[in-house]
Amino acid sequence: MFIDTHCHLSKEDYDNIDTVLSDNREAGIEKIIISGCTRESIIESLLFVDQYEDVYTTIGYHPSEASFTTEEDLIKLEEQIQHPKVVGIGEIGLDYHYGKEDKDLQQELFRRQLFMADRHHLPVVIHSRDATEDTISILKEFPNVVGVIHCFSGSLETARIYLSMGYYLGIGGVVTFKNSQLGDVIQAIGLSSILLETDSPYLAPEPYRGSLNSSKYIPFIAKKLSEILSISVEEVSQITLQNTHTLFDFQ
Repeated sequence: MFIDTHCHLSKEDYDNIDTVLSDNREAGIEKIIISGCTRESIIESLLFVDQYEDVYTTIGYHPSEASFTTEEDLIKLEEQIQHPKVVGIGEIGLDYHYGKEDKDLQQELFRRQLFMADRHHLPVVIHSRDATEDTISILKEFPNVVGVIHCFSGSLETARIYLSMGYYLGIGGVVTFKNSQLGDVIQAIGLSSILLETDSPYLAPEPYRGSLNSSKYIPFIAKKLSEILSISVEEVSQITLQNTHTLFDFQ
């Protein structure tokens, strides 16, 4: 059994949500944690968790929303995170890939949501793109907050910094790509701080790279990890499930 710790579920991306979830269950996916990271997707995510027993969510404003997120949105978010099936705040963080024009707004939004996580004792899901140094610096301001670095694809040195801070690393389909260096990182650090994720509908693993991703492809990621570490898929499942339940509280 597996848990997809980070995916996106939307009627905009999938024709039939019931079919998606049915396919997941047939593939051995015990639960999924969907990410609501815009005003609209937060609302949709909360509807899904009420409708489906095996769906949970993390909610929070993505750095791309920094210019649009209002004080009212953050006040509302603090109410929304008290839903019993909200298991964390995210994905939140920094993204400088397209420039740093709104850098200050991103950092302010990031800190506001980290304060919220600290107050409510919730883990965080961190998005960091072309912003590793600032991400680490800001996370160090909140030593009581723990979480996962979503879609980690950094160096071994960066991985060790995050692990020393108590963070988990979210590993998805990128690890199956032929040009990925993640295998070397996984070999060096093992599975003790690894969570499985798909980031669906994006980043489908091999052999489905380029197609619509789904949580049902988690076993392909697990198989790749088992090959990298020369262990069984069952052991990958056992360790990553234990890690997931350590970080997230599924009430």
